[in-house]
Order: sequence, then C-alpha cells, then structure tokens
Amino acid sequence: MIRVSCTMFLVVVEFLWLLRVSRADSQVSCIFMERCILPCSFHGSSEPVVHWFKTEGKLHVHSYYGDQDQLVIQHQRFRSRTSLFKDQVYRGNASLQLTEVNVQDEGRYQCYTSTISGNTEMFIILNVDAPVRKVDLQQVGQRITCSSEGIYPKPEITWSTSPSSSITNNKTTVHQTEQQLYNITSSPILPNSDMDLNYSCVVSTRRNRKSATFRQQGLVTESQSETIIHCSPSHTPVTNLIWRFDHSQIILTKTNSQYTVSEEWKQHVKDVSESGSLTLQDLSSDQEGTYTCELADAVEAKITNILVKINEGNSSNVGAIVGVVIAVIVVLGLLVTLLVLRNNQKCFFS
Repeated sequence: MIRVSCTMFLVVVEFLWLLRVSRADSQVSCIFMERCILPCSFHGSSEPVVHWFKTEGKLHVHSYYGDQDQLVIQHQRFRSRTSLFKDQVYRGNASLQLTEVNVQDEGRYQCYTSTISGNTEMFIILNVDAPVRKVDLQQVGQRITCSSEGIYPKPEITWSTSPSSSITNNKTTVHQTEQQLYNITSSPILPNSDMDLNYSCVVSTRRNRKSATFRQQGLVTESQSETIIHCSPSHTPVTNLIWRFDHSQIILTKTNSQYTVSEEWKQHVKDVSESGSLTLQDLSSDQEGTYTCELADAVEAKITNILVKINEGNSSNVGAIVGVVIAVIVVLGLLVTLLVLRNNQKCFFS
C-alpha cells in the first residue's frame, strides 16, 4: 500500500513538472535603447521575495526582499537600468522595468517569486528590435545606392522597377556595428536606355519595412519664364520635403507645415504646392543642373531627379525678333507719313 502511494505521488509530481516545463514562455518585443517591461505576476502577499535572472550565463538581474531592492550581486551589465513597481509588489506585480535596451539584453529571463503561500516561476523571452527608421536613395554617376542604418535583426533589401525590368550588376553589403546593429547598402547600375524607369528599394525586418522610390526625368525651360518642377505623386500626407540642387545644395525644406527657403534661392523660388511641386523664376545657366525632390511620410520616401536645361538662346532670339518687328513698323510708319506729305504738296500746288 505504501509502495502504491509513493508511486502515485511520483506520477503526480512528474505530471506537474511536465505541465510546468511545457508551458510556453512569454514573448516580449523591446525597441533598441528604449524602456521595456518584462511581465511577471504571482499571488500577492506580505514580505514577498523576487529574483530576476537571465538564464544564458545565469546573470543576476534584480532582487527584491525585505521591502527594498537588493542589488549587491547584480550583474554590472544591468546596473542603473532595472527597477520594480515597488508599490505594487505586495499585490502580486513583480514585473521588471528595463531601460536603454540593447542587443545584448536579448534572451530568456526567469522571474522567481516566493511568499508564505509558495514559490512561482515565470520565463520571458526578450526580443530586441531596432526598426527601419529611414531609407536613403542617392545617385552617383550611373549607380543608384539604397542604404539604411542601425537595424536589428539583420534586414533584407529588395528592388523592383515600374514598368517591370530586370536589375543587373546589383551589389549588396551588410555591416554589423559595435552595438551589433546592421547597416545595409545595395547599388545596381542604371542602364542608359532606361531613363523612364521608377526604381523602388524596400528594406524590411520582422518588425517593419520602409521603402524609397527613385525617378529620373528631363526638363528644358526658358531663362525668363516661370518653371514648375514636379515631385513624384504621393497618396498620403507629406510630412517632410527637401528640394536640393546638384544633390547637395538645399533649396528648401518642409517639416510638417513649415517651409524654409535657403537665402541664395529666395530670388528664384516663387511658390511650392501642397504636393511639393516647385515654381522657379528668373533662372539662368547658373541654375542649370539636377534638381532633387525628396518626399517622405511615415512609411515611404520618394526621390525624383529632374535634369533642368536652361535655354537662354531662345529668349534672346525672341527679343531680337520683337526688336526687328518694331523697327519695321517704325520704318513703314515713316514711309506712309512721307507719302501722305508728298501727296498733300501735289494737291496744294495744283
């Protein structure tokens, strides 16, 4: 009878153990360098004991007992970065608050609590994400470069064109920084025959994705006329706008609803529309070159390069033609006047 009871007891203990270890760990996603909370709860009681560990390496993260933090044996990696909600611990909230989360914090954590009612264990998987913040597109010669920095985990980059076309000579490099974040760069070569293609670059991770679209076009304008340069159309409200000249010189910027025009371009910028189109005036050969429009919203950036050529010859020819016409009219007027005077003289003498 005693042997049967012991066997039954062992079976029950083994079953409870299997139940405990088969329970799925909680998953928490934390943003790089931000604050994050690892949840842990237990049946509240007076004088609780709380221990937090990082299971890889058995690192001591945080301890609380005797109604205060106990951090003497806390691992140095977590110094000044951990805290509990002290006014809620006795009510059963042992959640850990971790600040300035970094990639090394990623892993499995154990929350151990003990009260007069018994002991409790919870396991939490902390995943660190450094989402894609920005995608940059830049053209240098015949090569277009798409890049993004400070991403975790390792991102992917994909290209597409509109209309559809094959992308050749594409070179992609991924570099990991000291902070274990990833920088990614990809740069295909633009074929000379495909000036009308739109190139789209998408950088994605498990948390989010962002894209940038590149378009190139040409424009010929007269030096004395107003010129409107259009951005790529956007289907969402534009939050950021930058116009550049020859890829580096800033013409104007827009943040939210505030426009700022650089001093040297104030005489040439007449207007900018809600969609980002730029109206220029009084252009000369000094303003001939590449104009770049960078439109950005929360998800996508659109970059348009417009090669503007200033035709000063036509305006001067028009002026010359007008001058000749005026001169001809004056001469004809004089001839008519002389003929009238001569006829009047003949009539008088007759």
